[in-house]
Amino acid sequence: MSSLGVSDAEFDKEVLQADQPVVVDFWAEWCGPCKQLSPVVDELAQELAGRVKVVKVNIDESPNVPTQYGVRGIPTLMIFKGGKLVDTRVGGMPKSQLSEWIESQL
Repeated sequence: MSSLGVSDAEFDKEVLQADQPVVVDFWAEWCGPCKQLSPVVDELAQELAGRVKVVKVNIDESPNVPTQYGVRGIPTLMIFKGGKLVDTRVGGMPKSQLSEWIESQL
């Protein structure tokens, strides 16, 4: 299972009402670092399936949620638990670092 694309309209249901922690990857088609990070995020989505949900929000197609959460640079990754934002990371990172960050928030 790779990560799920989520729109502004689906964000509440898929992220804020989720029954497990959710990693949100804010990205855009034109963003080079986002394209580099995307396969890493997909791999971790598979490895952590059942423990964490991973979704992606295209900031061009769904601008409201990124604005609401103050996303200024991409890629931006956020972790939500119980409908609340618990941590944020901006920029690309190696898989090991991303994995450690996610694990530390579970």
